Parts: sequence; structure tokens; C-alpha cells
Amino acid sequence: MLSKQEKKEMLEDAKSEIRRQHFQAGRRVKAEGVSLDEYLNFLEQVQKIFGPFPLSKKKTISTFNKL
Repeated sequence: MLSKQEKKEMLEDAKSEIRRQHFQAGRRVKAEGVSLDEYLNFLEQVQKIFGPFPLSKKKTISTFNKL
């Protein structure tokens, strides 16, 4: 479930003309036309938004592993 703040932010994004243009531009780009370098650059930009993810050194205990 989204919090009230998250819902408010989504509605504000929906009202933004610039955000609307960005989403419309994204629809026009074909995934087949994106190079690996462009895709990696995109992932790098997304990572900057969310910041580093915490790493866990704890062992994961499992009983059934399938590759």
C-alpha cells in the first residue's frame, strides 16, 4: 500500500508537464534500439536515485536449492 505522502507525490508527478513528456518519450523508444551501453548507463542513473543497497554478509540457510 502506498502512504498518503507517496500518493500525493504521484499525483504531483501526474500534473507535471515535464514528467508527462518524459513518459511519452519513453513510450516511443523501442527496447530493441537501445544498445547495451545505453542500458547500462540507464541502470547507473537509476542507482544514483536510490543510492547504494545495504549488503548482508549473513549466510542464507536453505534446504532446497535448484539451479
